Amino acid sequence: MQLELRHLQAVCRIAEAGSLGGAARRLGVSQPALSAQLRRIEQVTGGELFVRGRGGVEPTALGQFVLAKARRVLSEMDALGAEARAIGTGSPLRLGCILLVLLDGLLAETDLSMSGQEITVDLEHSVTALARMLGTGQYDAIVYGEVNDHEVRLPAGALARTLIPKEPFCIRLSAKHPLADRDRIDLADLAAEAWMTPVEDDDGGPEALVEACAKAGFTPSLRYRITDRMMQYDLIAAGRAISLSQPTAPQVAGTVMRPLTGTPIAGRIRLAWNRSAVSAGQADLLFRAAARAYLANVDNNRFHREWWDAHPDLQISPGGEPSAAGTPTP
Repeated sequence: MQLELRHLQAVCRIAEAGSLGGAARRLGVSQPALSAQLRRIEQVTGGELFVRGRGGVEPTALGQFVLAKARRVLSEMDALGAEARAIGTGSPLRLGCILLVLLDGLLAETDLSMSGQEITVDLEHSVTALARMLGTGQYDAIVYGEVNDHEVRLPAGALARTLIPKEPFCIRLSAKHPLADRDRIDLADLAAEAWMTPVEDDDGGPEALVEACAKAGFTPSLRYRITDRMMQYDLIAAGRAISLSQPTAPQVAGTVMRPLTGTPIAGRIRLAWNRSAVSAGQADLLFRAAARAYLANVDNNRFHREWWDAHPDLQISPGGEPSAAGTPTP
């Protein structure tokens, strides 16, 4: 047997996961099958690559050597694919997104900053679907959100950067609502309201809302799940519902947006890409375009500008230079 790229990937996944079981789940194979594959790899390399310990598996000295070589080879192959794709003609960069406020601006910014590179954009209502389609090659990059402690599991071969480490969700309600004249709203005061269920149901948003409401002493009435934004706004303006909202959302006639006391629900915005399809330079251009698109909306609501100015450690610059949270992570 000769070593192939899939064998090197298996060795790296075992080291990253720290266990055969965890690596098998990441690779989508059974643990016995991965164990058998590892034994065949060890026959080729001439010795054990991992030993079992209290905390899982640890690479041997030979394992460390093979891992270093494997990571270098896989990195070079990723770079080869991405750079060849970037040079080749007729291959658009495929971007998938959920419905974030920055999306409109992102399309305009990518047209400006990535001139000459054709980009196709698709909108999804499932973060899980976005991540899966990134792994299967249907998307080259994705822009998505995570709420509170929820973390989206990315496929092998993906890198990610956090664009916005934290933004405080607020409430959109009718301008005629009795609480509309408040500068800030306590979540407990919304116990009797009918709520819009967050459209994305796998980014942690629904769970975060239910948990925050439980801490405030009530269970929210999740009455509507509507993907059409204008229909949402009409229902809210009529006083029939309220909704969570990103703080950068635009003003809409008949509605107001107010921050929640104590910031019980907060989101993150991230960019992830397939490193075998997107070069480091392309990823950086995408990140900078998304940064400019987000910053263009910071002044949509006064309370968010005040919050933003009070948290300089979370900010990004118009050039896309982020805080430490913007460092790429596998």
